[in-house]
Amino acid sequence: MRTLVLNAGYEPLAVVSFKRALVLVMNEKATVIAADTGHPVWGSHGVWDRPSVIILRRYVRIPSGRSIPVSRRGVLRRDNSRCGYCSGSASTIDHILPRSRGGKDSWENLVACCLKCNNLKGDRTPQEMNWSLRMTPRPPHGSTWMVRGVERSEPDWEEFLAPAA
Repeated sequence: MRTLVLNAGYEPLAVVSFKRALVLVMNEKATVIAADTGHPVWGSHGVWDRPSVIILRRYVRIPSGRSIPVSRRGVLRRDNSRCGYCSGSASTIDHILPRSRGGKDSWENLVACCLKCNNLKGDRTPQEMNWSLRMTPRPPHGSTWMVRGVERSEPDWEEFLAPAA
């Protein structure tokens, strides 16, 4: 089981194992916000609730201005795995301006795409196909994009994770 770590401003910082989270709590560096009471941790000196969300006692600032690297998984996550052209279920990504025409691997030039639209579009631009994008691709923002492992969130984390936009 994994644990979400928040800073004092309730911003997500990391996802760690419950063992690491328990060590932080026992060393009084963190406080448990939410716990899985159905699966306690048994030790030689007692029983503890298994933490699912902890908050650090000292404020930890998230560095701003860090750019988020472009990845296939990130584009699919940003677009909620919906095709940018037909809104169907997307499993691939598409370069709006094809790479063969100078299109770059950037957040603004990549969109999630279904296999059918990707094959139909081929090496053309959406304008040449008389297609329009259902949204304007932008780089993702927010602290949740800087935290690895948040893609597969636990139910206890939902109130602490801002919607990925």
